[in-house]
Amino acid sequence: MTAGLAVLAAALGYFVDIYDLILLSNLRSRSLTPIGLTQSELLDDGVRLLNFQMFGMLVGGILWGVLGDRRGRISVLFGSILLYSLANLANAAVQTVPAYAMLRFVAGVGLAGELGAGITLVSELMGRHTRGYGTTLVASLGIPGAVAAYGVAESFDWRVAYVVGGVLGLLLLAFRVTVRESGMFQTVKTLQVARGNFFALFARRQRAWRYLAVILVACPCWFVVGIPVTFAPEFGKALGMPVLPNAGRAVMLCYIGITLGGLVSGFLSQLLRSRKRVLAIFLGLTAAGCGVYFGLGAGRSLTWFYWVCFGLGIPIGYWAVFMTAVAEQFGTNLRATAATTAPNFVRGATVLMTSAFRVAKGPLGILGGGIAVGVAVLLLAGISVATLEETYGKDLDFVEE
Repeated sequence: MTAGLAVLAAALGYFVDIYDLILLSNLRSRSLTPIGLTQSELLDDGVRLLNFQMFGMLVGGILWGVLGDRRGRISVLFGSILLYSLANLANAAVQTVPAYAMLRFVAGVGLAGELGAGITLVSELMGRHTRGYGTTLVASLGIPGAVAAYGVAESFDWRVAYVVGGVLGLLLLAFRVTVRESGMFQTVKTLQVARGNFFALFARRQRAWRYLAVILVACPCWFVVGIPVTFAPEFGKALGMPVLPNAGRAVMLCYIGITLGGLVSGFLSQLLRSRKRVLAIFLGLTAAGCGVYFGLGAGRSLTWFYWVCFGLGIPIGYWAVFMTAVAEQFGTNLRATAATTAPNFVRGATVLMTSAFRVAKGPLGILGGGIAVGVAVLLLAGISVATLEETYGKDLDFVEE
């Protein structure tokens, strides 16, 4: 029962996390115009808001990861959702861009702790041969938050949409009172060992590479979401489509595919008793899906394009197995630090990938630039997964020296 409550609480937390991540993209134009921005200012200030939120998540990833290993997994689940909820409620009342940007930073800090702390807690509460089911449900069932964000953004005023996010967070906070702390963490607190030292991840060459490798493994997930799907209208034009796709709808359909792919990849890793094999299989499928996307011929219908975006989401659903593998790679005294920072650094890598894309599309064109970045990201991910330790069934009751 304890593990079941932890799975539900963590999954709902990730639902709120994804809801807010996608909400800003859907509300960018409609929220900035009412506070005085002109059409020509929407792009630059919209990018600025996204960058503030992303920087907040990078800062929050380190903050909550360290606190999770020093103060406990439950403290992060409470503190992160409270900070996020209050920031979103305040966000609904903003009147200026600077205030909007600052609250996006604060909300980003809050959001950063959700997934990593939840995965860490569930991994430590469940048995070594069953924990993959729990972490898969957490990482997969939270993804529909993207669909909820699209629906709320399309149906209500932008201020109401932020209030909904804040209220959801506060309701979740009340539910989390029933969740108990990890026994492994309670044990490690009694040991004379350093906990939550972010720099300890880089103290030894082998551990540093292990940490870098798990980050590189997941970068193709955010390459797909951040470039071909997010810039769907621009790619549609380059592909010669007669009717250009809507970016919000493309993202929503991709996330539906991610939900399905997350469940399939997670359960397959349990069936095959391997994280590495499933990561390798789904990376190969991601490469194939990108090939289909960039190989679309001129004149393709809007319906066909949306089906491809949905199909692209399925293989990158291996994000669920990635999160499980991160938690299994590191000892109890650094587990929350690694599991909370790694996904946020992957998200942050989107800035590097989009910047590389902007440079590459100059000489190569938009299609050539997308292909070049995709090949590089997938190649690095393939090398990384080949070097990772197999962690299925690994006893997690150990510490990093």
